[in-house]
Amino acid sequence: MDLEEIRRGVGALRSSLGEPRGGAAVAAILRGGTQGPEVLLIRRAHVVGDPWSGQMAFPGGRREPDDPDLLTTVLRETREEVGLDLAHDAELLGRLDDTPTHRPGLVVTPYVFALARSVTVRPSPREVAEALWQPLAPLAAGHRDTTYRYVDPRGSFDLPAFDLEGRIVWGLTYRMLGLLFEAVRRSPGQGPGKSGAIGARESNGG
Repeated sequence: MDLEEIRRGVGALRSSLGEPRGGAAVAAILRGGTQGPEVLLIRRAHVVGDPWSGQMAFPGGRREPDDPDLLTTVLRETREEVGLDLAHDAELLGRLDDTPTHRPGLVVTPYVFALARSVTVRPSPREVAEALWQPLAPLAAGHRDTTYRYVDPRGSFDLPAFDLEGRIVWGLTYRMLGLLFEAVRRSPGQGPGKSGAIGARESNGG
């Protein structure tokens, strides 16, 4: 898997996606690394009343009334949370399919960006406890697979997840990564099994 494969895969989705309908947006930000493409993940700060407090995630957040569209939302939220100006420092490759959350009526639209230059990530202490770059290849190949025990009033469920040295990626972010890998797997010129990618799996979290 390389950035060109990702560019083709995400670009091929444009004809099949309608208008984004999310009430929030996140950014899957990619860069080249020694093991191939890497994605930026954050661990959200602990905030009372935030259902995603402390979870691993992509930068992003809810659309504000002044945001003319969701692309504006994701650019603003990324700037606020990790100090990156994606409009200046990155190429927008496209977006993935809208992804519903466990919150009734809340849908999140994921955008995919590739950095055009070296940047410094500056997490906001108020919103982000940690930011890290994670190679995509081990995730796509299943080398970081684990399960996460999710508990709600219906009972407990073992959900598919990734283990990044003790940082567990599950729910919404896990599903979005699955959508990204599936887009690469289906991209023009990609033979079956060539990318080693996984498909999007169902999860109650996020």
